[in-house]
Amino acid sequence: MLAAAMRWHPPLSQHDLGNPNCKNSPMIEPQWIAAYLALGGVVGFFAGLLGVGGGGIMVPMLTTFFVIQDFGGDRHTVHMALSTSMASIIVTSISSLRAHHRHGAVLWPSVRTLTPAILIGAFGATFVAAMASSKALAVFFVCFMSVVSVQMLLNAKPKPHRDLPGRVGLSLAGLVIGIISSLVAIGGATLTVPFLTWCNVRIQHAIGTAAALGFPIAIAGTLGYFLSGLNAQGMPPGSIGYIYLPAVVLISSSSYFTAPMGARLAHSLPVATLKKVFAGLIVLLCIRMLQSIF
Repeated sequence: MLAAAMRWHPPLSQHDLGNPNCKNSPMIEPQWIAAYLALGGVVGFFAGLLGVGGGGIMVPMLTTFFVIQDFGGDRHTVHMALSTSMASIIVTSISSLRAHHRHGAVLWPSVRTLTPAILIGAFGATFVAAMASSKALAVFFVCFMSVVSVQMLLNAKPKPHRDLPGRVGLSLAGLVIGIISSLVAIGGATLTVPFLTWCNVRIQHAIGTAAALGFPIAIAGTLGYFLSGLNAQGMPPGSIGYIYLPAVVLISSSSYFTAPMGARLAHSLPVATLKKVFAGLIVLLCIRMLQSIF
């Protein structure tokens, strides 16, 4: 398995090593470095400003980038976008977790109960994704994000209806959250916050707890996409499994700095209006994603 993990690309000739236009060259062209840094900057800013994960932006944009670069072929393009997005969430999830913990907004007993099922769901879903086609994954992603966009446009929020369920109920909820989060490469807040709010959890604690759960989702999803993609053919240089590491490093680097900027502006900008703009942007990006795949 270790040998397969380290098999990033075929052996290169001396000519290939110095040729950035060669498909097997490990070099990244400057315009793609700029593109990944810019994507990370936008994702981090919106995550800090609106409190939403970057998967809705990253997955369609990475899909488009990978299609242009001919990464993954027809079979694995969306798999690469999902896994690279999931791995990029790790850094921002740690930062978010620490911030909410400092404010005492994390319900750690609920986190401890939800986490095992979330780990199982997020990890297992990656192997289901590995068996699906890129087109099927793209359609599922677009359908899910369309529902999310409508919810954001309408500002629809579940009304408190009941108390938190017991261990079995929370575990079932965690399993569903983990599965869907992994299949669409999100940190889980889109699902966790409404669920906890529905269970009479204060919104501040719901957001803080969802932030804490984003870390195990990202870890389990990243590990699963790494393992399930070890034998995938046509991966570009710099990939481990389905994960394209250069993009992960560049996106994480810029988002780390722009997320606090967005958070600082959250109290001075019209966030409600920007959420609607963000929802519209997701819809446009999803349409572009489908066009690139089909």
